Amino acid sequence: MKQAETETLYQKVIEALRNVIDPETGADVIRMGLVLDLNIHEDGTAEYIFRPSSPLCPIALSLVLEIIEAIKSVDGIMDQKVSIVDYVGADELNKILASMPLSKDAHKKP
Repeated sequence: MKQAETETLYQKVIEALRNVIDPETGADVIRMGLVLDLNIHEDGTAEYIFRPSSPLCPIALSLVLEIIEAIKSVDGIMDQKVSIVDYVGADELNKILASMPLSKDAHKKP
């Protein structure tokens, strides 16, 4: 994948994330700055950090799952690497996410 393609894919991911709304604030996760250090790699992997709006955010799990699904829906994204930071349950949530298949074709059977 060329740099121009990864930049276009980056913009598509940002647009998809603008549709993920934090129900407590009514604002999208991009405007709130909840998705940090988004990088699109040449192999179509989106790598990013999710920082919930507070260390005790009660919807952190559901929100990160919405973010994962939004990114997964973007044509050209093949996989994801996400890390949770600044959250009391970050270690547990990161373990859960590490055990989940985050690639686009993970739900399909061979």
